[in-house]
Amino acid sequence: MKILVIQKIMGALLIVFSITMIPPILVSLIYADQQYLIFIISLFIPLLLGGCLYLPLRNKNDDLSLRDGFLIVALFWFVLSFFGSIPFILSDSLSITLTDAIFESVSGLTTTGATTLTQLDQLPKSILFYRSQLQWFGGLGIIVLAVAILPLLGVGGMQLYKAETPGPIKDNKMTPRLTQTAKALWYVYLSITIACATSYYFAGMSIFDAICHSFSTVSIGGFSTHDQNFAYFNNSSLELIAAFFMIIAGVNFTLHFLFWDKKSLSVYFKEHEVVAYSLFILVLCVFISFALSYSERSQYLDAGLTKGIFQTVSFATTTGFTISDMSSWPSYIPMLLILSSFIGGCAGSTAGGIKVIRWCLLLKQGSREIKRLIHPHAQFPIKLGKKVISNNVIDAVWGFFSVYSLTFFAIIFLIMLNGTDYTTAFSMVAATINNLGPGLGDVAVNYAEISDANKWLCMLAMLLGRLEIFTVLVLLSPAFWRA
Repeated sequence: MKILVIQKIMGALLIVFSITMIPPILVSLIYADQQYLIFIISLFIPLLLGGCLYLPLRNKNDDLSLRDGFLIVALFWFVLSFFGSIPFILSDSLSITLTDAIFESVSGLTTTGATTLTQLDQLPKSILFYRSQLQWFGGLGIIVLAVAILPLLGVGGMQLYKAETPGPIKDNKMTPRLTQTAKALWYVYLSITIACATSYYFAGMSIFDAICHSFSTVSIGGFSTHDQNFAYFNNSSLELIAAFFMIIAGVNFTLHFLFWDKKSLSVYFKEHEVVAYSLFILVLCVFISFALSYSERSQYLDAGLTKGIFQTVSFATTTGFTISDMSSWPSYIPMLLILSSFIGGCAGSTAGGIKVIRWCLLLKQGSREIKRLIHPHAQFPIKLGKKVISNNVIDAVWGFFSVYSLTFFAIIFLIMLNGTDYTTAFSMVAATINNLGPGLGDVAVNYAEISDANKWLCMLAMLLGRLEIFTVLVLLSPAFWRA
């Protein structure tokens, strides 16, 4: 393990993160909310520490192993969660504990959207902007951004890219060089964000709300600048725009790049995962919209279609925007929406969940086992479209699913040991490990009232979900440290 190179990279990444404090400083100055000083302090702390780690080793070059990449990614997300909480800790407009400040930071960076803050409408604009910006940078991964400059530092970045990007198949790159891949991802990401913000603005949002909500939408984060979340706007056009961009953000960004490059929609239709993802969203939207429109308990009899589409897409893509208190809905609808987050979006997107491609492979594997019972000596390769999937990938998917399930129920058990009822515990862990945000029961609105112990367990679930379990759990394996 190359400790000095890891130290150098950690320093470089902290320096990169410190630069992200500049936009909130500008927002604070524009709106004169007197918060600029806390962001200046929050800029210099990681900048100075990062400089101390990086500068002494700036001329030390070496290649990273995959093991080094996993360690850097896991370490950086844990460290970044702390440094991201500094503005929340320093702000005199927030009366929150250290645990709540770190919780808000972890929730933002992992694009979960769970919050402990209340009275958002009264908070300084720069704090609200910073929360949304955390999600935006966390969405595609600040490490993928930093990978674009790592070659300039004399360090290869492919190992970091494999450890950071979500999904079971991680060897595909959009361009021959990793630096170009990372830059291409961010160009696409930025372009979609600008298009989303512009659409929000022309549909009725203020410039500030449009920018903040575009950050939360494209990152599939769910943070809002208002206590009522998206219900504050009460605008069907905004809800449909949000649904469109949430669906876009739930698609593999590699395909967005290919669409940009080839100017052809066929790149989407040829992808088996995107077709399955689209059908899943469509069927669920129709069912939920129908259920809302014809439910006697629903307050949305005249707008069940729009509200149903918005809320379905929000939960299915693990964004977590809300348009009402779901306790007024028939109980099976909120539960179905929570369960939909286990599927999530496509691999290579900013969505959470297990990912559509894994479910496709699990279903195909189940179908193959049934066929084998009938024809025990026949060979049935598993295909996605015309591509045969290797058994190594299938084994990896089953391994992920089993570890995911065990981790999920283990955290539920620990939370219930703290006296939490099953409905709240189940939805709390589902909402955090799938990076969704809103849950049921005591966490239907926010996470302010749950115990500190449960908040730390939720933070662990968020990080496990964001880094897809193995990136974190591999560090607990003795074999990892002996290698």
